[in-house]
Amino acid sequence: MQIDINRDRLVEAMNKQASIGGTANGGLHRLALSDADKEVRDWFVDQLNALGMNVRIDEIGNIFGRRAGTDPTAPPVLVGSHLDSQPNGGIYDGQLGVIGALEILRTLEDKGIETSRPIEIVNWTNEEGARFQPGLQGSGVWSGEFNLEIEYERTDRNGARLVDELERIGYRGDVPAEPAEDYEAYFELHIEQGPYLEANDKHVGVVTGIVGLSWGEVTFDGHADHAGATPMHLRSDAAVPAAELVTNIRRLPSRLGERTVGTVGSIDVRPDSINIIPETASVTWDVRDPSDEVIARAVEQISADASAAATREGIEYDVSETVRTSSVKFEDRRIDSVQAAADELGYDSTKLLSGGAHDASHVADVCEAAMIFAVSEDGKSHTPAERTSWDDCQRAVNTLANAVLDTAGVDLR
Repeated sequence: MQIDINRDRLVEAMNKQASIGGTANGGLHRLALSDADKEVRDWFVDQLNALGMNVRIDEIGNIFGRRAGTDPTAPPVLVGSHLDSQPNGGIYDGQLGVIGALEILRTLEDKGIETSRPIEIVNWTNEEGARFQPGLQGSGVWSGEFNLEIEYERTDRNGARLVDELERIGYRGDVPAEPAEDYEAYFELHIEQGPYLEANDKHVGVVTGIVGLSWGEVTFDGHADHAGATPMHLRSDAAVPAAELVTNIRRLPSRLGERTVGTVGSIDVRPDSINIIPETASVTWDVRDPSDEVIARAVEQISADASAAATREGIEYDVSETVRTSSVKFEDRRIDSVQAAADELGYDSTKLLSGGAHDASHVADVCEAAMIFAVSEDGKSHTPAERTSWDDCQRAVNTLANAVLDTAGVDLR
């Protein structure tokens, strides 16, 4: 059986969620556990309740909505993504994955289709890692990769604890943050966040796996002094080795591999005054590659570069890796399920590897997983310029819907 989702309803729901935390320039500012996140969560739960779904919220704030199958003993099919955003990010990102999954449930209800397996929709907490680190936090706790009590104590830049913010917005659930049963499979729809699909005139991406990554921070500790009165040879300037490290991380991929990428996304200099020699300077790193071995070499090189730069300036330094995720290869039969759905719908698709981290990388430790990519115009993401046409949104959600339906099994009795 082939199904087509309701495009107009999908667009309406996407625009509704985009209005919650929406910015004047068409972007989205909805950080995890913020007031805007509470508002969109409340709206999402209302939509699930309106469909008669069995809704539960676990201890880390993940929201699940379950549509029963005709075989209550069958492992369910899980489908979803995340509703939180980057600071001043885009409206599609993981949001299309959640709203697309919601539209699948609505379409099944419209058509009176019963599935053998239950279908469960999920909104994972703090996928982005923009306010609280690490990212992929909700799926990480649920899958057993992260410890719940440790994650509860994470703080944002203002010192707010994650557990306190969960309670403040009313989403510290009482259901254990762990799989309560076996799952048949997990499907996640996301925008590509890269240029490959558009550049090759493809409608849909069939994702074969996810690259590994490392996040971390290097902090250099120097001495604050007067910018005018302190001779150059007597300075211990924390910003100097930090600047060297930024350049080295930019050059790092050319020494490691064709698929390696390296980014410094945040720099913090203190006391942050134009006429004071910096006392401390912190530099973050984000390196990604399909090879876990390459990631390990990258982290070793960053540490060595930090040591050499600090020694040249005669100051102390500290290296702290905050996140390390291994690369993931999806199971062939789940990839084939997505491919078959795209083919049957007549969409021009291609297989590709995800350069972005996604909750599927953690969920793949619990059950077999697969992903679908929608086209990103100009490859833009994590910016208000992020765009995916409604035609491409519909194609991607249709692909997701039919892969999910095929896995859940239509009960024709």
